Amino acid sequence: MDFLDAYHLWADAHAFFDSTLARGPAGHTDTLADQAVAWDTRLAEETPNGWLLRHNALFEALSGNGKLHLLHVTHALEEISRQGVLYPSGGCLVGSIYCAPLTATEQGFRMHNLGSYVLTKEAPTFLARLGVTDRSPTPLIFEIDTPPQAYRGLAGVDYLRLGLIHLQIYSHLEYLLSKNERYHLRETVVGRVKNSAAFLATASAVTYQGSRVDAEPFLQLLDETIPRLPILGYLYFEALAEYLMLHSMSPHTQRLAELGELNNWLYKEMLFAAFPTMAGKFDLARFRPGPKQLDALIHQVDPTIDTDHASAYLVERISYLVAARLFAPGDAPEGWHHTRWEFDSLATQLGPLLGHLIHRELRSFGRYPDFYFYFDQHKALQAWNYWNHMDIVAPFNGTMPKGEIGINPAYPNLDYRVWRAEQDDAGHLHPAEELSLTIAPRLVDIKYTLMRNNQWTAAPAPSVA
Repeated sequence: MDFLDAYHLWADAHAFFDSTLARGPAGHTDTLADQAVAWDTRLAEETPNGWLLRHNALFEALSGNGKLHLLHVTHALEEISRQGVLYPSGGCLVGSIYCAPLTATEQGFRMHNLGSYVLTKEAPTFLARLGVTDRSPTPLIFEIDTPPQAYRGLAGVDYLRLGLIHLQIYSHLEYLLSKNERYHLRETVVGRVKNSAAFLATASAVTYQGSRVDAEPFLQLLDETIPRLPILGYLYFEALAEYLMLHSMSPHTQRLAELGELNNWLYKEMLFAAFPTMAGKFDLARFRPGPKQLDALIHQVDPTIDTDHASAYLVERISYLVAARLFAPGDAPEGWHHTRWEFDSLATQLGPLLGHLIHRELRSFGRYPDFYFYFDQHKALQAWNYWNHMDIVAPFNGTMPKGEIGINPAYPNLDYRVWRAEQDDAGHLHPAEELSLTIAPRLVDIKYTLMRNNQWTAAPAPSVA
């Protein structure tokens, strides 16, 4: 892939929150682009917490001058210190050191609620499940001197938009597989899509034709389709997390809003209530609360939520995300019963979906797990190249500004310091010991990022793509 192609793909994979969204010229119609503008307006202006999509602590930290303070959580500090190197992980931040913002106060560093959840609840739960009793998660404070040339805009990488990138990378690396393996992979992916046409056509009709679909049959069809199209579990999770954070009126949510923070505890508690084994080992392909389970699950985490409104919202939002993130740019697929169920034909209409499916399939496909590290390393190299071109020092999760922020490990001559931190009784963090650590631009193997081993592990990432 030449630089121009990679640049365009990576630019499209980012959400630019500070850009003015303009409509096309008079007489121009683009249903999906119009809906994107309508959704941005609806989320920002017609939800109780929508104002936080543009004015929040994360964006304030990124837009500031001087020093940026971030929290990173690890349970393997001894091994990291022995090596003297901290490696980035893949997932929703592609190839970053996974962090959350810190706010400097006279009482110490105040953690963003995302960071406090990871440090005080998620990571300890994971260690307890492993039977680890001889250590606790360790908070690390990173202090980054923002270089004067750093990008001052707000460009966040949206892992749901990486489908075409996954497809392009596979097209370059597919000859690591045998001819029979390539054929089998293509047939497997095509079969998954073909047997999911009912859901894809329904989502398309809701988005492009304004069809009305009741929530229960839609969510039931979604539930039945997720095992064939695992990326739908990610879309379902992000849509539900988005709804909870934007619509919650609980006292906890309101207190966090006063600090400029969306309430991450809502979707965390929801996720672990429904799937307790996911603490520290995210696999959102398994996220599929059924329609009969959903109401109780939502009420369990926040009784202020109107579950009927939430279900109706999910029909519209998931349908839009399917069209916007899984269909190829351009016109909507039509005549589903006339579709040619061949890989090359589907790549034209549903390239992003095929890319997501291939990326997922390769984790366990034949001999390819031995090469999977290089697939994600290839993707990380492209991301680092784009970030360095844009002078992005701290990429963030652009699905929405939850508080997930990373450190670009490949940024030239990045000036940073790192401390082991200690937490006081009020919950504030204080630097306790400066560490001599180097951030290396090389991904940790997936078996470490998913915490299958006690070495070199970064904090558990909420959305491992």
